Amino acid sequence: MMHTAELLEVFKQYRGDSIVIPGRGGRNWVPVNDGPFDLPLGDPAMGGHAGFGLGVALAQPKRKVVLFDSEGDILMSLGMLVTIAEQKPANLYHFILDNGVYATTGGQPVPNAENVDYVTIAKGAGYERVHEISEIEDFKEKLPKILRETGPVFIRLRIYPEIQNEAIGKRRPWMKRTREQVVVDLRKELSLD
Repeated sequence: MMHTAELLEVFKQYRGDSIVIPGRGGRNWVPVNDGPFDLPLGDPAMGGHAGFGLGVALAQPKRKVVLFDSEGDILMSLGMLVTIAEQKPANLYHFILDNGVYATTGGQPVPNAENVDYVTIAKGAGYERVHEISEIEDFKEKLPKILRETGPVFIRLRIYPEIQNEAIGKRRPWMKRTREQVVVDLRKELSLD
């Protein structure tokens, strides 16, 4: 398994001018990357990242959109896999950070975590390109090739749980910008205003 921070450090080398939605990886991504092409949303309602990522990919078809989702989020919105596969955004790279627990709400186990095959589910939903990676060396080797594939691409990443046990209201904020400012900054960078 991998640590989220280490795999994001590897990804950072290959991101180019991709729009990155760090999702549940946000608290590891934002401290080192918080530029105009980064769309950290904080912790929206579970299940919201995939739909947001699809919308951004469809709105910006000439730019890669990289989403770091989680298995908990996907379980809350399995229908998004079917919708993404139907829409076929050629620029969407859908990474799933799978740690087997609901880490942001105290570490409760994801139901049937050891038996759920997210790659098979994504393939069954219609994703043509799917990958599963558990080790950082494998990630380093495969990532450049994956980012050259035509999307949508689904990549399950097996990561170590990093559980947050403190009450949500007492956690140290990791976002540097408000959600509104994130959107304003991206619109400005893309000359949409």
